Amino acid sequence: MTKKKNTSQSGQKARKKANALTQILNGEFLTKSFVLNNLPFIFFALLLLILFVSKGYYVKQINDDIKNTELEVNQNAAEFLEVKSSFEFKTRRQDLIEKLKERDLKESLNATKVIRIKPSEDDR
Repeated sequence: MTKKKNTSQSGQKARKKANALTQILNGEFLTKSFVLNNLPFIFFALLLLILFVSKGYYVKQINDDIKNTELEVNQNAAEFLEVKSSFEFKTRRQDLIEKLKERDLKESLNATKVIRIKPSEDDR
């Protein structure tokens, strides 16, 4: 008798699994009270899933913006170095002396003197 019960129980389990699969494929499980009772939780899980996917797209967009900004900063740094070297080349001492000769200005051969005035006690 016990062998008959075991075989009938295993047969019922197999039918339940097959029955559950067919209910999922048919959509019958959606009409069951378990799904209807847990509908708020299912909607909450779907909301979390949507938020998770949208977060992935948002992070990708931020990474693209960071890469574009880094590229722009590198380009601006290179342009700054180019302009700086051009400025240093144009303001070399010899070039300035030659340009100032046209205006009859000459370079002073004497060292510059700094005149310092001591502040009076009234200014303090």
